Amino acid sequence: MKTPSAPDDRDATAAGLLLGAARHSAGRTAAVFLCSAASAVASLALPAVLGRTLDLLLARSPDADPWLLACTAVIVAEVLLDALVALFGGTTSARSAAWLRTRGVHHLLAAWPGHASRFPPGDVAVRLTANATEASTAPVSAATLGASLLAPTGAIVALFLIDPWTALTFLAGLPLLMLVLRAFARGSSDSVASYQHVQADIATRLVEALAGARTIAAAGTEARDRDRVLAPLPELAAQGSRMWRIHGAAVARSGVLMPLLTIAVLAVGGVRLASGDMSVGDLLAAARYAALAAGVGTAAGLLGSLIRSRAAGRRTAELMALPAMTYGTRSLPPEGRGTLDLRGVAVTRDGRTVLDGIDLTIPGGTSVAVVGRSGAGKSTLAAVAGRLTEPDEGDVLLDGVPLGAVPHDELRREVGYAFERPVLFGATLGEALAGRAPVAEERARTDERVRAAEERARTDERVRAAARAASADAFVRLLPQGYATPPHTAPLSGGELQRLGLARAFARAGRLLVLDDATSSLDTVTEHQVERALARDVRHGTRLIVAHRLSSAARCDLVIWLEEGRVRATGPHEELWCSEDYRALFAPPEPTPAPAAERTTERTTERADR
Repeated sequence: MKTPSAPDDRDATAAGLLLGAARHSAGRTAAVFLCSAASAVASLALPAVLGRTLDLLLARSPDADPWLLACTAVIVAEVLLDALVALFGGTTSARSAAWLRTRGVHHLLAAWPGHASRFPPGDVAVRLTANATEASTAPVSAATLGASLLAPTGAIVALFLIDPWTALTFLAGLPLLMLVLRAFARGSSDSVASYQHVQADIATRLVEALAGARTIAAAGTEARDRDRVLAPLPELAAQGSRMWRIHGAAVARSGVLMPLLTIAVLAVGGVRLASGDMSVGDLLAAARYAALAAGVGTAAGLLGSLIRSRAAGRRTAELMALPAMTYGTRSLPPEGRGTLDLRGVAVTRDGRTVLDGIDLTIPGGTSVAVVGRSGAGKSTLAAVAGRLTEPDEGDVLLDGVPLGAVPHDELRREVGYAFERPVLFGATLGEALAGRAPVAEERARTDERVRAAEERARTDERVRAAARAASADAFVRLLPQGYATPPHTAPLSGGELQRLGLARAFARAGRLLVLDDATSSLDTVTEHQVERALARDVRHGTRLIVAHRLSSAARCDLVIWLEEGRVRATGPHEELWCSEDYRALFAPPEPTPAPAAERTTERTTERADR
């Protein structure tokens, strides 16, 4: 089975993602547009109403009072509509940001681990926080931009209706404005993308430094690592300055151009008033409509927001484009014992062949050790065996069924893993070991609560039995809250953490259990106890154990010896032990002889000490 391709998802591109966010809050986005459009209509009506009211007041007409009330109503409506735009805009952006983050996390966790790991943790954090926030403003910015163009367009039409010469005067300057906005869009897009990239680089370095805080403190390299984390700051400052310089230049140019056009309209209107072709009210209305038409220059701000949203959406969309793990619908045979077949399996990573033509049949119910030097492909074989990664060539079958054809829940129920560095997820240690979500009893009916309580009791007993098998129950009970202890507050050593990882795997053990160097931090006695309990107390099935210790390989039924991605030999440990190369796998490295001058210094020091 080949490496999976990207899923068919409309949200895998920046444009599709932003459209998806708009669809998710379609009602609120429509409300933003409608309120903005209604506000634009009110702003268009106000100059005409004001002009008519002024003419009536100057003529001392008794009809002026209703027009004064109309002016008040239009002004109040415009204020209320702007307030609704702010309200709906804020909630729409918040909902869109939540949708983007939820979708991003879903795609990230559903992706193949090897593909998802190419995004450093700091970079992922920026994509799901700052970038998602910027991308979430796109629906509101687009709706506001679309509605904001109604007022300038309507104002130009109104100028034509009042006096065509005023409208033509204004239109004469629009080509210059379009050039300004075009240059702004081109320059801003590149600078925003560069700024966001450097921002993510700093976050990645910071997360790495925090993860290695003890190493940095022990080495006394705080100043050097601080400089390393902050090294991209000058580039960030340069890109930020460039971004705002482009924005400022566009705003300044449009800010100068639009008032000049307004003044030109007023000058032409004054000439038309002097010639008797316009009234005072018409001139007032023309001045107001010229100001509204000049509002097209404010599109630079909304356009800049859309550009930033699109750049941020592009970064967020890269998470959505990760190839998702796919599953089938074929069930494993109920009587299966965990027979594992690898047929012509090959895996290539970064141009290097990690596994090459692996053909193996592991009988069900056997305990198999995978040994080899560092880089031989042991962990990759373990990942392929349980479909944590997909081979580039070949097939992997469990009890005669290709792993890719097995449903998700059944595959993860029947194939368990324990790793060298386990990570515990859950509100409590009990939940982390059980791998289940807490039961919301307050929302359940009485019979459902009873069944939930019974299921929880069975799960708790299974977890404790697994913890006893992994020699973890004793130290967990010594914690102040026992199995109710939050994982992040438990003071665990490396060996204790590995035992909890083993307990989690034992609690969910199916027909295949893969232990990827999962006992490396255990002392010999504890490791022997765990292996005895694994054989006696854990559901019987096939065991695939990535082993580095001689004792681990010796206790297995079969040993698979990997060398440079190929199977060099398979067989019982006693048979392979006859090979000098096999014995060398477990021999401690010989100490490197010290240089002659160094040995002389050591002898001199020893004599001085004596």
